[in-house]
Amino acid sequence: MPSNKTSVYVDGFNLYYGCLKNTPYKWLNLQLLCELLLPHNDIRKIYYFTARVGGTQSDPDKPQRQLIYVRALKTLPSIEIIDGHFIRDKMTFEKADGTGPVEVIRTKEKATDVNLASQLLWDAHCNSFETAVLITGDSDFLAPVSMVKHRFRKVIGILDPQRDGVPSSPMNKLVHFYKPIRAGVLQASQFPDQMQDAKGRFHKPGEWY
Repeated sequence: MPSNKTSVYVDGFNLYYGCLKNTPYKWLNLQLLCELLLPHNDIRKIYYFTARVGGTQSDPDKPQRQLIYVRALKTLPSIEIIDGHFIRDKMTFEKADGTGPVEVIRTKEKATDVNLASQLLWDAHCNSFETAVLITGDSDFLAPVSMVKHRFRKVIGILDPQRDGVPSSPMNKLVHFYKPIRAGVLQASQFPDQMQDAKGRFHKPGEWY
């Protein structure tokens, strides 16, 4: 039987906002999640694309929780974490009630989508996988997904974290297979509350119980 060598490309913020925010499943073991959803695949590599968040007045501990989660991910032998960044812009918008303009600060994630698409296409070019799987609900990846399928003739699939995901969307129709990520598999894919790495013991953030 062929090995079905597989690489997984995780859109970290799409995963978080699609099916983890406001749930008890944030302490997510990505390798276990992929093994449960892709039981017939030989998962060689999992790329996790993210950006380091900043604290806010209402939630100053957000960066620390993210660092602890990244520490947990780094215990997985298959994982590689690729960071983008955030930019802050001052924007002027018209008020909804038509009473004039208002200035707001908008924080925007940059480079994550480009990093994911670039890594996907480079790996396809290098023949690093037989199957590529994207964890995302973002249809902006339609062009690189099409290239992987048609130009490189690789198998490609989607694990969709969006609660309101549409299987018939153009990208989901393009891929060879599509699976939604449900709460049951998230619950079954959690790290242990207490963990250890080369630096010592650490534990799941208290706010995530």
